[in-house]
Amino acid sequence: MKTINILLLVCFLATFHSFSQNETNLKEIDNQIWLPFTKAFETFDYSLFASIHSIDLVRINADNNQIQNKISYINNYKERWKFKDREQTITFRFFERLNNENTASEHGIYKLTINPETDQEQSYYGQFHVILRNENGQWKIMVDYDSSENKTIDASRFNQAFAIDDYTKY
Repeated sequence: MKTINILLLVCFLATFHSFSQNETNLKEIDNQIWLPFTKAFETFDYSLFASIHSIDLVRINADNNQIQNKISYINNYKERWKFKDREQTITFRFFERLNNENTASEHGIYKLTINPETDQEQSYYGQFHVILRNENGQWKIMVDYDSSENKTIDASRFNQAFAIDDYTKY
């Protein structure tokens, strides 16, 4: 009986450690990737945007049949964000968030809103899958794939995904 109790305790502690480690990693990823990503979009800060991407970035835009490296991807944003002629926000929701200490896979939907809370408000949706790598204690986006899935990603699909801080789902 004592052996069974010890075994159950070890299993419980291993599960608790795994959950708490996962939540710790998710919070680190949120603070090091998703919060700066959002801020970069809202402030048109391509330098901040560049800082969250690995030098080895592979960027795949399925809608445009395009694969880019970090330099060409960031240069596109540098050019696009020169003209701060509108406001924009970006929001993320997730279907899957897997991680260990060195690598993470995050799959979800983003909502990009142009001119939020105005008569000209427009929202665009896309599905993404990113692979993150922990580079010297800092999470970086290593692979970034997104697609509108032939324009089938919409508000209802966005709302089916989980909130960024709903850590119990992972």
